[in-house]
Amino acid sequence: MQSSYRSIRPCLTSNVKTLTRLQSRSLATAAQQSFFADEPTAPHLVSQSIPGPSSSQISQVIASFQEERAHQFVVDYEKSVGNWIVDVDGNTMLDMFAQIASIAIGYNHPRLLELARSDEFIKATMNRPALGSFPPAKWAEWIETGLLANDVRPKGLDHLFTAMCGSCANETAFKAVFMAYRARERGEGVSFTPEELDSCMRNQKPGAPDLSILSFTKAFHGRLFGSLSATRSKAVHKIDIPAFDWPVCPWPAVKYPLDKFAAENAKAEQDALNIVEQTIIKQREIKPVAGLIVEPIASEGGDQHASPAFFQGLRELTQRLGVFMIVDEVQTAMATGSLWAHSKWNLPTPPDAVTFSKKLQAAGFYHNLDLKASLPYRNFNTWLGDPTRALQAREILRVVREDNLLDNTAKVGAYIYENLENFTQSNGKGKMFNLRGKDQGTFIAWDAETPEKRDEVIKKMRSKGVHLGGCGEQAIRLRPMLVFQKHHADIFLENLSNVLKEI
Repeated sequence: MQSSYRSIRPCLTSNVKTLTRLQSRSLATAAQQSFFADEPTAPHLVSQSIPGPSSSQISQVIASFQEERAHQFVVDYEKSVGNWIVDVDGNTMLDMFAQIASIAIGYNHPRLLELARSDEFIKATMNRPALGSFPPAKWAEWIETGLLANDVRPKGLDHLFTAMCGSCANETAFKAVFMAYRARERGEGVSFTPEELDSCMRNQKPGAPDLSILSFTKAFHGRLFGSLSATRSKAVHKIDIPAFDWPVCPWPAVKYPLDKFAAENAKAEQDALNIVEQTIIKQREIKPVAGLIVEPIASEGGDQHASPAFFQGLRELTQRLGVFMIVDEVQTAMATGSLWAHSKWNLPTPPDAVTFSKKLQAAGFYHNLDLKASLPYRNFNTWLGDPTRALQAREILRVVREDNLLDNTAKVGAYIYENLENFTQSNGKGKMFNLRGKDQGTFIAWDAETPEKRDEVIKKMRSKGVHLGGCGEQAIRLRPMLVFQKHHADIFLENLSNVLKEI
């Protein structure tokens, strides 16, 4: 396929002092370095504030039928391109939040537009199937050449359950875990008893068993009932919603940067592992833990990190204690400089399930054979995902592969992290704390002094044409796209340097 998509040009120096060169670099040179030929080269602001008058007016119209109070601004997606988001007032901003970490290869990527115009995509869109009952003739081909390609599927997980969204992916993974746990308890080939079949219809034991999913403080796994019960990031997500009485364990109380506090962090992680083990054993007499779910980086809860040793310890515990391990890669997939963040852990055996969504633009979970339902219709719904999203994921993965975008993300992330380290010792000293995300691509965050200071930085950056996001209580997180390059990073770093001087 032909497009205006371009290859990576030589990178800029990693020294933050060279930021001034950005101003003297010609627009033509900047355009040549971009993956997108028609991408803007600098922010351009029109309105005096963001959201501007047109954004505010449209939000008020939306408010007449739908919640609008979380709107940050209203977007003109037809004009947005590559790493740049354009709002309805005409403000052009460098987008480092990417629709809450969900855009992989930029706005209006020519390869995706070409796909969308194809007969195959149009007919898949117009004839949306009930996948579990009436799959398209090419469904196996689409999946095996995309989401289940040898270099895509997580090591050791050869089965795939497609779903609608990240929350759905975690919900259906929970169901798979519960069914597998009970099947193991019954024994191979043992069928359901009449008592089980009757009691489940009354939401009572033994058909509706008292089982649980263990999660961690600061975790976010979704907003549906099961996933919300495992979510622990913010009270606003959970207040007034009935929840399952499931256990929670503390995330390791690590210090940042991780490599500078290795001894203290090793103890903190072991302490957390001890609590996990004690909790699982204690729960056997209350609500046995069928599954443990963990994010590689607890994202919405403030970008909480841990070392590979912690996750290796979790795998050892779950296997020894008979608990299925789910790795929630909804936000981390493709964002840390590798396709799967958990691949950096060097686990002795694969997790039992890996959930995904966001940057892949499709959703679901990879799993081993143990988590395949024993009967049809047990883990099922009408759509079971969307063929068009599977096609979109396949094309995204092809672009990522062909243009070495994971390697690009790793290199650009290292460049940003090095410069932010310098900031913490210079004009950001006393204003930037707990910098984290080293060797995790562009999945980088730091804490402001207070929640108010965090919000002030984000607002000031937006007023300069750089769109950032926050998470946790006072963290600023970077979630740029995989096509984010060093010349984009220079725009971000220069503006951040100025903002840190102002606050």
